[in-house]
Amino acid sequence: MPPRRAASRLYAGPVTQPELESTDRRILELLARDGRMSYTDLGKATGLSTSAVHQRVKRLESRGLITGYVATVDHERLGLPLTAFISIRPIDPSQADDSPEQLRAIGEIESCWSVAGEESYILKVRVSTPTDLEDLLARIRAAANVATRTTIVLSTPYEGRPIG
Repeated sequence: MPPRRAASRLYAGPVTQPELESTDRRILELLARDGRMSYTDLGKATGLSTSAVHQRVKRLESRGLITGYVATVDHERLGLPLTAFISIRPIDPSQADDSPEQLRAIGEIESCWSVAGEESYILKVRVSTPTDLEDLLARIRAAANVATRTTIVLSTPYEGRPIG
């Protein structure tokens, strides 16, 4: 198993937050389903005034429970129908564990997760064709000096499920 670089911060157990009220949890559920939901509609769904919902959302943001808002993109319509997961591990176990930094500029990589197991990281990538995937694999191997194992997604019954 290759040596791993120490995490930038030590794990000190779960981050504890004050208990989340049911109304705040409901707001999180609604925004996870539709990040563009208006404060007025949130208020109707929770029984709060628009200003009260606005204050709660701002508080949830400041507490770090809401970290951002995103658009859900149809990758197939964008011309990126092929999704794959690429597991990587260093060819030389003594090399620095800097693969995420080495691969950051490769735009086809959507996500990078540090994982336990034989591999060091799992990458989620999106490309147009199998040939593009083959080219991407060569660039990943060269950029980070890693061995790869690839799993191609055949279909996605669901992804990014909201909380609740």
